[in-house]
Amino acid sequence: MIRELIEKNRTYRRFYQDEVVSMETLRELIDLARLSSTGGNLQSLKYMLFQTVDSNKRVFKHLKWAGYFKDWDGPEEGERPSAYVVMLQDQSISKGFFWDHGIAVQSILLGAIEKGLGGCQFNSIDRIALAQELNIPDHFQIATVIALGKPKEVVVIEDLGESGDVKYWRDEQGVHHVPKRALDDLILSS
Repeated sequence: MIRELIEKNRTYRRFYQDEVVSMETLRELIDLARLSSTGGNLQSLKYMLFQTVDSNKRVFKHLKWAGYFKDWDGPEEGERPSAYVVMLQDQSISKGFFWDHGIAVQSILLGAIEKGLGGCQFNSIDRIALAQELNIPDHFQIATVIALGKPKEVVVIEDLGESGDVKYWRDEQGVHHVPKRALDDLILSS
């Protein structure tokens, strides 16, 4: 079961924008993150949840989409995410968030997949502008942003080719291909 969820948990960048993600669903996903491990059990991550048209626009404009797609500025209107989670690190609790954000993101995205949703995690964010846009107090640092919605694209995993090129790509039908290294290439000794 977990393998199936992980295989389905791809980075989705196009969504059925009119498929609303409820606040209740967002809260359930954050509850999964809340229950996940944290460094020193400090639990310094906090979350801002967005799922209205107006609030989503405020977040969307500060994100940079798909670095390998040089001629694509992100999904068009109608294919944008229906919800966002802005993950913050509360520096009044801890100055560093260890691995916490990675574990929390994985918990949220696996929960989303289980609910028939998909998502995209962002590190390429105009953090200063987004913090100003959302009036985020100074003691919070933006760790990441997660876009969520019902996926409108097919993403497939394929073996890494002989060229070793790890760049994802889309074919003529819009299918998103993600090359992955072979298991034997990852294990150095056993």
